[in-house]
Amino acid sequence: MPERMRIIICGYDPMLVRGYIKTKSEEALWFYLPKKFYEDYELTSGDIIKGTVEKIFSGSSGEVVATPNENFEWSTSKFTGMAVVLDTEFIKKHKLTAWHFIEITIESIIKKGEEIEVYPGEVLTRKMWPVEKLQLHYSLNYVE
Repeated sequence: MPERMRIIICGYDPMLVRGYIKTKSEEALWFYLPKKFYEDYELTSGDIIKGTVEKIFSGSSGEVVATPNENFEWSTSKFTGMAVVLDTEFIKKHKLTAWHFIEITIESIIKKGEEIEVYPGEVLTRKMWPVEKLQLHYSLNYVE
């Protein structure tokens, strides 16, 4: 069964993100997994996280700006298995910055080619950024 979470996107300022998207060689935006999840599955660099993006929140207003219900397969960072890197096409499509929040459900992970169901028989919601804290005091817009 899945683990649901609402997390803040981390990354660089929008001009750097624009450059990284164009080169497709760097990790422009990412998010961190809960420490317990990371430890339970002993995630390492290059593992794949599979799930669904349910909502995208604007950090400037705290409002839902999209409900994509899109499946994803994103890799953990080349630096750590605790950070999951957002796909550049997804970033461009939804004009994401490090001042957005996403609500996702993680259903499985792929380690060394083997797909592993996440927390079979359970539904966990350990990392849910509170709705009342989704509005940031400072934000920058996406740069095309």
